[in-house]
Amino acid sequence: MSDGHTDRIRTERVEFIADGITLVGTLRLPDADRALPAIALTGPLTGVKDQVAGLYAERLARSGFATLAFDHRGFGESGGRQGHEDSQGKLADLRAAVTVLASRSEVDPGRIGLVGICLGGGYAVRAAAGDPRVRAVAGIAGAYNSPAWFARRMGVEAYRGALGSFVDRYDEYLPAVAPDGGEAAMGGDEPYAYYGTGRSASAHWRNRVTRGSLHALMTFDVLGAADLLGATPLLVVHGRVDDYCAPELAAELHRRATGEKEIVWLDCDRHIDLYDVEPYVDRAVEATVDFLRRRLSR
Repeated sequence: MSDGHTDRIRTERVEFIADGITLVGTLRLPDADRALPAIALTGPLTGVKDQVAGLYAERLARSGFATLAFDHRGFGESGGRQGHEDSQGKLADLRAAVTVLASRSEVDPGRIGLVGICLGGGYAVRAAAGDPRVRAVAGIAGAYNSPAWFARRMGVEAYRGALGSFVDRYDEYLPAVAPDGGEAAMGGDEPYAYYGTGRSASAHWRNRVTRGSLHALMTFDVLGAADLLGATPLLVVHGRVDDYCAPELAAELHRRATGEKEIVWLDCDRHIDLYDVEPYVDRAVEATVDFLRRRLSR
C-alpha cells in the first residue's frame, strides 16, 4: 500500500446478504498494483452509508484502503424491519461485510479492519471481539454502552423503569431527532443540528425509529467485549467533551482492553464535531490511518 494520498478511487455499489436480508453498500477501491488492506465501516444510530460512515470511508479510501460503507438492516436502502435497531442483527451485518471484503480479489483477506463512528464504534468493537478475521478495530466518538454503567448512573429502578416503558410501546415509532426539545430518540439540539439540517442530506435517511430500538441500545453491552478482543489492536479516538457518548466509557474501554491499544483525545466541543467538522475529522482520520497502516501492515 502506498503511504500517499490518491484521488484515483473506483466506486462500486454492492449488495450482499446477512441472515437472508439484502444489504446495500458502497465499495471504494483505490488504484493499486497489489491486494489492498480493507475496512468495513459502521456509523451512528439511524445513519446511512452516504452520511458519516461514507465521509470516513471516502477519506480512508483516499489514504489507500479499500472501504465498504453500507446500510445496516432496517435503514437506508437495505432490507429488514425498517427503522428498528437490531443489535445482534447489526453484528451479523458486520460479519457479512467482512466476508464480502475477504472475497474480493482486490483485497488482502489477512488485512481487514473495522472502523465505527458514534454507535458504530461500539458495534465495531463487539464485532471485532467475536470475529478473529478482524485484524484491527478503531472507534471514533464511540458509544461503548454498558447496561451496568447506565444502571449505576440512573439508579437501578429508574433504569428498569425506562426499559419497561420501551417494552410497553416497543413497536411504536418516534422521531429520530426533533427541534426545540421535542421528543426524539436522539433528543436535544445537537443531534438535530446534524440530522435536521442539510449537513446530513441523504435521499435514503428517514427521521423515525422504533421505541424498541432504545431498549436495544440500553441493554447492549460493549464494555464487556474489551476483555474479549485478545490480540486484536484497538484504537479509541474521542472528544474530551461529549454529551452523547461518554468519554468515561471510552477511557474505560481502553483501560480494560487486554491487547495492543491506543487512545487519542481531541479537544472537540460537541459529539457531532467528529461527524463532519474540521479540523476534528482531519485529526481523527490522521490518527486512524496511522494506526491502520501500522496494524494492517504485512
